[in-house]
Amino acid sequence: MQGTVAVFGLGTMGAGIAHTLTRAGWNVVGVDPSPDAATRVGSELPVVDTATAVREAQVLVLSLPGTPQVEQVLTGPAGLVAAGVGHRLVIDTSTSNPLSTRALAATLADHGHSLIDAPVSGGGSGAREGSLTVFLGGADDAVAEAKPVLDTIARRVAHVGGPGAGNVAKLINNLLCATHLQIAGEALRLANAAGLDPERLLNAVNGASGRSAVTEINLPRWVLPETFDSGFTLGLMARDVALATSTAHAIGADVPLANAVTRAWQDTRDHLGAGEDFNRMAQS
Repeated sequence: MQGTVAVFGLGTMGAGIAHTLTRAGWNVVGVDPSPDAATRVGSELPVVDTATAVREAQVLVLSLPGTPQVEQVLTGPAGLVAAGVGHRLVIDTSTSNPLSTRALAATLADHGHSLIDAPVSGGGSGAREGSLTVFLGGADDAVAEAKPVLDTIARRVAHVGGPGAGNVAKLINNLLCATHLQIAGEALRLANAAGLDPERLLNAVNGASGRSAVTEINLPRWVLPETFDSGFTLGLMARDVALATSTAHAIGADVPLANAVTRAWQDTRDHLGAGEDFNRMAQS
């Protein structure tokens, strides 16, 4: 065994990461308050409580819904800081508030721990296959310590700066994707009104300067065939866009277009439902 890793949050992403680490020879335990967590992940992955995980694992991988849950695990009454254990490495793959991440990194350092923010892209399949892309923020020594775990779960790791930088980069990525998807939907409506065949249009655009990952992947894979099964929801994208915009406001960045995009995603979420596939923005 290479060491013990505790994965906090056993949803699609966390469970995929946990199973990838297990296959690679790590001793892995999971933490998830859901009553059906143990059933969902199977018998090969023991599910324990937070206190046990913090005591037994040298590395804590977080795959949680957002900032409040991350803060609870790290600085809550039953969390890492309160446990008083020796050095632990925390790899936070959640998409969290970058300003909170910076504060948490400082707090954990004061108690002898290291925190890197490592939000991911690649979906459930990437988590299960160990082929995620990681937007990495953290001090160089913590990044070096995390390398064996990151090499197991990710195909590409981009270290973009110190604590919080990974979350900023991930939010910028999703803000760009959300904006591209919104304008791509308007472009399709323009094309339909003008009588253009959308597949021929995409063939032209994808050979020219207007192309993006949205026109090359999202539109032909999910929007035109109306499959809408990407695994990423409108609610999650609306959340990430809002977090990107609120972070910009907090640090004094002027983002008028992002403000408009945020409102559009929130309106679409409220109209279609937070659980719908995020690619529906292009047909809203």
